[in-house]
Amino acid sequence: MANEGDPIFSPISLPASGRKVRNRLVKVSLYEHLATLFGGPPNGYHFQLYSKWSAYDWGMIFTGNIQVSPQHLCLARDLVLPNGLPEQSLRTFRELASAMHGEREQQPLAIMQLSHAGRQSPIILGGRFPFTPPLGPSTIRLGSSLKHKGILSDLLHRIMFQIPRSMSLADIDDVVNGFVRGARLAAQTGYDGVELHAAHGYLLAQFMSLKSNQRTDEYSCTPSNALRLLHRIVLDIRAAVPSDFILGLKLNAADYTDSGEVTRALDHVRTIAEWKMVDFIEISGGDYEKPDFLTHSASPSVRQTLFAEFSLQALGAVESIPQGPLILLTGGLTTPAQLHGALTSGHAHLLGLGRSAVLCPDLPARLKQERTADPRMPFSQQPDLRVGDDAWHWILARLPRINLLGAGVAMAWYVVALRRLTTPGSLLRRPDYTVRGMGGIVWMWAWFGPEVSRFHTGATGWRFSLVSGFVVVAAAVLVWASNVMC
Repeated sequence: MANEGDPIFSPISLPASGRKVRNRLVKVSLYEHLATLFGGPPNGYHFQLYSKWSAYDWGMIFTGNIQVSPQHLCLARDLVLPNGLPEQSLRTFRELASAMHGEREQQPLAIMQLSHAGRQSPIILGGRFPFTPPLGPSTIRLGSSLKHKGILSDLLHRIMFQIPRSMSLADIDDVVNGFVRGARLAAQTGYDGVELHAAHGYLLAQFMSLKSNQRTDEYSCTPSNALRLLHRIVLDIRAAVPSDFILGLKLNAADYTDSGEVTRALDHVRTIAEWKMVDFIEISGGDYEKPDFLTHSASPSVRQTLFAEFSLQALGAVESIPQGPLILLTGGLTTPAQLHGALTSGHAHLLGLGRSAVLCPDLPARLKQERTADPRMPFSQQPDLRVGDDAWHWILARLPRINLLGAGVAMAWYVVALRRLTTPGSLLRRPDYTVRGMGGIVWMWAWFGPEVSRFHTGATGWRFSLVSGFVVVAAAVLVWASNVMC
């Protein structure tokens, strides 16, 4: 068994809410792709999935990103907040919270992640009609800041991502209300807290980035205004929920090509810490123009170095402020030695694991029982994310390149692996490593679970599934093309 002094299994208190996390292992958010087409509430697939994780010793468990706007989805099968608080929707969210808490005496904390995709919400898949643009801080299309895109890359970005409509002050008020409504729903249905997704180029991050925000009003990207929207949401949530409700934020590590951005990001961390209203800041990195958080194309050591350097500075910044938030490090943690090192070397207070939690859902129990043969070896076998044989690679190598760096291939593979955990019962179905990158793309989209169960009698459900599926898969082909040609 693990030593009692093992820092991984030591408890820690959250500064703003006063709640205690029983250990440092956090199952962070992953895109699940399990909801009904064009968004919906939690369903049986979610309940089964999260009951698998809650059976083991995770300190906190996060939902996937739950969209506050049904017109700003990511990839069509997102969880979405209901309009109002109908009892049926409350029931399904309660059931998900119950699945996340599990049946053990010592339960993990259940955290709902709230998100708004903004300009990164694609056409059709994002839940809007083809000629309805998404909202954004300014009229800057996703991908427009990329250099040397090439004709095909530019065409695909123009097809999939529209020029956003610059948000009015009324639009901004609606977004604030949406996040607050999500926090109220979470508190009402048994969650211990929420995390606001202000990373990966989503709407809150868009207001904080010069790449996407060229406003000149009070929501501009100047140092005094860049966090204004986020601050409003945090203030209003704290006023709407109990004092022991957990509130966390997810932020980008940095734009790695511009050293000045690191300084600006650290300034944001210090400012947020001075609010004294946030329990933790999750450090991640990248956006969909530069998706370091999704891709396997960079070596793990490079990603680990980038995250570690920034998290070390961020932890120093928050610890210099009384009641500063904890730092949750996500990304590049794939071995027991790295987990211990992140804590003992002062890079993080909490350890975020996403894909490792799919490959090894019982990881906390394994670590506790010291069932890892070599602390320097990965927790589990890593997938082969190549999209095909040598001939396929030869063809792709000669096609115009675009800049999403194969992110969709990796995400799709883990969605398929995650889906295997939704099997009823306590049995953990391990990933199918015979599925490679192309298989992940195919099997991610060739799935009609919630629709078929919803219309299980007659032909109505199959017609709905097939017609809707055809539309989604047609759009997904463009997403796939823009992801794998790299």
